[in-house]
Amino acid sequence: MIIKMTPSTMKDFNKSNDGFIVSGKIIPTYKDKVWTFTEEICSVPYFKKYEEDEIDLSYIEDIEKAVFFYYIDNSCVGQIKMCSNWNGYALIEDIAVAKDYRKNGVGTALLNKAIEWAKERNCCGLMLETQDINVSACHFYAKNQFVIGAVDTMLYSNFPTANELAIFWYYKF
Repeated sequence: MIIKMTPSTMKDFNKSNDGFIVSGKIIPTYKDKVWTFTEEICSVPYFKKYEEDEIDLSYIEDIEKAVFFYYIDNSCVGQIKMCSNWNGYALIEDIAVAKDYRKNGVGTALLNKAIEWAKERNCCGLMLETQDINVSACHFYAKNQFVIGAVDTMLYSNFPTANELAIFWYYKF
């Protein structure tokens, strides 16, 4: 069951942020105005967990922002956080599925909810950013008809993750 975040469910925000194993990275290539990618396996896999996002009441009160939770047996196992963006797209700021529920349709259901929400606001599509080392996420977005729109080599240059590339994915309606 997917429900929009309310003041009483705000406690479930970040519950599905379990992290992931970095097994390699995506190698994007731009040729003839089209992005493609291959995958490079890393020699030593490692665990990565994103910092927990901040949440505030604006994601409940502002009609141009939303958080939706995916529940199974009253337990939050997934979330998607988004807002209307200046360029006409709905920006997915975060999507997370608890480790034990990945590859079971939770992420796809949350994307479908994001599509519904964005269409209600007359957005032209969805966009998001992830890192090249989040291989499973990149494959998930590609499987769901997102395409790479840009790669940013400098976004993380002032952080310990300076070796990571930011990959911007788009799904146009």
